[in-house]
Amino acid sequence: MKRLLCATDGSYASEKAVDWAIEFTKMLSTCQLGVEITFLTVSAIPEESDPIPATPRAVALMKDAVDEQIYRELHSARARALKAGLDNITCAKASGQNIAAAIIDYAEAEKFEHIIVGSTGKTGVARMLLGSVASEVVAKAHCPVTIVR
Repeated sequence: MKRLLCATDGSYASEKAVDWAIEFTKMLSTCQLGVEITFLTVSAIPEESDPIPATPRAVALMKDAVDEQIYRELHSARARALKAGLDNITCAKASGQNIAAAIIDYAEAEKFEHIIVGSTGKTGVARMLLGSVASEVVAKAHCPVTIVR
């Protein structure tokens, strides 16, 4: 396993996943050379071609705010990985209304061998109503998935 993808959205659960992914990458790196970690954030803001029921100015402000948040999330994950001694680190952004599908599509297109995601551990009605990105990634990913709680 040389190509790891860790999805992050800045939430407490994904921060735990980032920490776990960093430690896992460090462990793998002691056994083999060339292990890389990529931190991925998904933007649910529609792309330019998607119809948005808002003024162009409102859309621009929304996209700027989302881009700033994405930068902070990825910068934080990268800084923590560097501090832990990792050096083969990449950050990426994907877009899509379905977060799990965006993670899966990106992982498959870029040929990642393992996906790491955080989960809050919702069960019952809360999970039915809100869905679960982690469970969808597990169910549909082409490679092994680790869920960190």
